[in-house]
Amino acid sequence: MIRGLTSAILVGMTLLCAAVAYTSRAGLVVDRGRVKQKASLAERSREEPGPRANMRWMPPAAFLMGTQDVESHPDELAAHRVHLEGFWIDITPVTNADYARFVRATGYRTRAERASSTDAHPLRDLVMRRRALRDETLPGSLVFTPPAHAVPLQDPSRWWTFTPGADWQHPEGPHSGISSRLTHPVVHIAFEDAQAYARWLGKRLPTEAEWEYAARGGLVGQRYPWGDTFSPGGRAMANTFEGEFPHKPRVEDGFAGTSPVDAFPPNGYGLFDMAGNVWQWTHSVHAAAAATDGQPRPSCCSAAKSESEAHDEISLMRILKGGSHLCHRSYCEGFRCSARRWVTQDTTASHIGFRLAL
Repeated sequence: MIRGLTSAILVGMTLLCAAVAYTSRAGLVVDRGRVKQKASLAERSREEPGPRANMRWMPPAAFLMGTQDVESHPDELAAHRVHLEGFWIDITPVTNADYARFVRATGYRTRAERASSTDAHPLRDLVMRRRALRDETLPGSLVFTPPAHAVPLQDPSRWWTFTPGADWQHPEGPHSGISSRLTHPVVHIAFEDAQAYARWLGKRLPTEAEWEYAARGGLVGQRYPWGDTFSPGGRAMANTFEGEFPHKPRVEDGFAGTSPVDAFPPNGYGLFDMAGNVWQWTHSVHAAAAATDGQPRPSCCSAAKSESEAHDEISLMRILKGGSHLCHRSYCEGFRCSARRWVTQDTTASHIGFRLAL
């Protein structure tokens, strides 16, 4: 049977660091808030053929992870120094075209395509009960459905619909397709689906620390991957929710849902979609799934759960990073560099994808 409600908390960051130039122990030069790689390392930070095609090299580094911003969610605090070994990371999230090649080669079927009555998928449970759906074994996934009017933001089942037949090939349900979205990020991907793709390529999912370091793009103490200003010069820098969340979406940036993975500017490391478009799986397990004060917190993407319930499912919680096209500045603002959310690893939805590391 499906178990009870999960907490999923979206959080954000701002770190203020010195603007004076210095050279760190990791061999990085910091100047006016941007981390600059030395020339010898910068030459390695390029795409390479073979398994590392369409990836970027991130040299060994130490960086401040999290935030000192007291207005951020408690689980982001406090900023702390993390040392990383060098790693490669995908320039873009995995696309529909990428995943289609994997499926053609292996015959793999995702969790959303397989009927199951054993998932610990709390938001699906809540939505099915609200919609009076009786068959818990239906294959399908959660699809964002804007309500007709303003609704309480503490109840995400108001804007999510469990849709039988929704999966990576049918993002909105059986009558939708991806033929016109091959360069969009693949969605409706559970943790195990991302892991299967990674094993096929001999790669892995990044850790939360690796993901956040790469997202910062060399900037130090900045709120977003491109700086502290959300829309510099009025320019949209990421695919995020526009309008009044969740009932009055506006399409000001040209995309009502997901967008091509290179539709918005890359960050300082040349990486695309490190904010917005789709939430992205990391390999990291959340160390304390309950809120620090034991109180459920609202999320645009998942249901709330009690502290005791959270601890019961701690081993199933994986961290997502990056925010999505459903994140709004007045609500979850999950596209900030330090923003994080955790969900059960069987969660699938129309705004969850991934990228790989090596």
